[in-house]
Amino acid sequence: MAANGSKKQHPVRAIPGPTNPMVTPLLTDHYQFTMAYAYWKAGKHQERAVFDLYFRKNPFGGEYTVFAGLEECVRFIANYKLTEEEIDFIKKNLSDSCEDGFFDYLRGIDCSDVELYAIPEGSVVFPKVPMLRVEGPVAVVQLLETPFVNLINFASLVTTNAARHRFVAGKSKVLLEFGLRRAQGPDGGVGASKYCYIGGFDATSNVAAARLFGIPLRGTHSHAFVSSFMSLDEIIDKSLRRKDGSSACEDFVSLVQRWLSKIQWSNSLRGVFAETNQSELAAFTSYALAFPDSFLALIDTYDVMRSGIPNFCAVALALNDLGYKAVGIRLDSGDLAYLSCEVRKLFCSIEKEFGLSGFGKMTITASNDLNEETLDALNKQGHEVDAYGIGTYLVTCYAQAALGVVFKLVEINNQPRIKLSEDVSKVSIPCKKRIYRLYGKEGYPLVDIMTGENEPSPKVGERILCRHPFQESKRAYVVPQHVEELLRCYCAGSSDKKSETLPPLRDIRERCIKQLEQMRPDHMRRLNPTPYKVSVSAKLYDFIHFLWLNEAPVGELQ
Repeated sequence: MAANGSKKQHPVRAIPGPTNPMVTPLLTDHYQFTMAYAYWKAGKHQERAVFDLYFRKNPFGGEYTVFAGLEECVRFIANYKLTEEEIDFIKKNLSDSCEDGFFDYLRGIDCSDVELYAIPEGSVVFPKVPMLRVEGPVAVVQLLETPFVNLINFASLVTTNAARHRFVAGKSKVLLEFGLRRAQGPDGGVGASKYCYIGGFDATSNVAAARLFGIPLRGTHSHAFVSSFMSLDEIIDKSLRRKDGSSACEDFVSLVQRWLSKIQWSNSLRGVFAETNQSELAAFTSYALAFPDSFLALIDTYDVMRSGIPNFCAVALALNDLGYKAVGIRLDSGDLAYLSCEVRKLFCSIEKEFGLSGFGKMTITASNDLNEETLDALNKQGHEVDAYGIGTYLVTCYAQAALGVVFKLVEINNQPRIKLSEDVSKVSIPCKKRIYRLYGKEGYPLVDIMTGENEPSPKVGERILCRHPFQESKRAYVVPQHVEELLRCYCAGSSDKKSETLPPLRDIRERCIKQLEQMRPDHMRRLNPTPYKVSVSAKLYDFIHFLWLNEAPVGELQ
């Protein structure tokens, strides 16, 4: 017990600030500060408010979304404090009629009295279901609206996009995020790398994101490197030590040339080429001398079959003589399905002809403006691609510009509030709620149900009536085999609740992968997926419609 009956004190947790230094209290819309002043002027600024953050429709024509961005929200409110310079800027941009007392109030505010409840980051989520519930003084929570929406909108959208690409590519393929050069600025590029990793990508080419978040880093060379060479004479240091260090090959270039001559008349490549591009051969040889343990070559600078493949194989076979194993090749143009199959055949033929174990299994990586549709088409055509490098369509979320996250007041001073609209999809679900995911006997989630905060929890094996929030005829009884409560406390404010610890990025990624594997296949398919059911309890349904009728103005016909 706390001494003298005082409120329980939480141990102070040092939470780092937002990853992006641009995320400050000023990263908000001007009207958040005008509202904050109006709340303060009316004496309402300390009234206790509850807001829900959710979205209205799944992106990309699908029936699921992956929630991301929570960690950055927690970092933001844990370090929320306006500086004197920021307050001075706000003062200059508000009306001259604003009283100085308001700016003294701004100097004192932080988020120590804000409670944040959220579905764990990396979870699969659905429309209308709050991803966040934020409770606190109304003026303070109002100031959090725009930054929270900003931090979650793109994060959830790009994570979902990455998850969809992973679903189409399949579990066995390596997915590489190559989007930095096409991303919407440095902020979009770094954020996309992080959230693509959560969504199931294996590595990134983005060095800054790899350092910040611990994401595996991958990359080889571009066409510029290949075309920068003119001939083998440019290679000055031709020596390469054996992998075991026992001796050195003093003229690796000659070894490569001998292998090129051998394979020209081999059963595998006979008739495929007469003479390869020597500048390309020089580039590959030079790159292998620099990275003998991780040699992967881009082979489409001049001609894949007549030059790229034989040149690559000559260098790979020379490396093999010295105990090294080449990684593979990358294709960045052409008919990727056909070329990958032809390359695989050649690799396998060379393995058989020269008795080289594992040569046929070298990695074939494909890039070149790939998206969901091209991955799906490759699967239907048949291909031998092991890894995909995906950029533009992934990180820019080319198929959909935004998720459409909203932040709505659902309760103030313990009084439920509702936002009405002629468009039913925009009607909010009032009051503080608890959210449960109900699982069926096959282990799949069946429905997410929202209940009033004080309603009894659904019980395993007990039948519960699940109702569509707005359509009277849509209802079903569910007998759950497992019940999971979704909202967890991440910031306890001045309450006596225990806050969850933020998990490391790898754990968030694992959660995302496991959650997606739990979903029923018909909810996941690309074309005509089955809608996932989002419902409310019978008691909450009745209350929504009571409040709706109570708040809607009554017309009068003359």
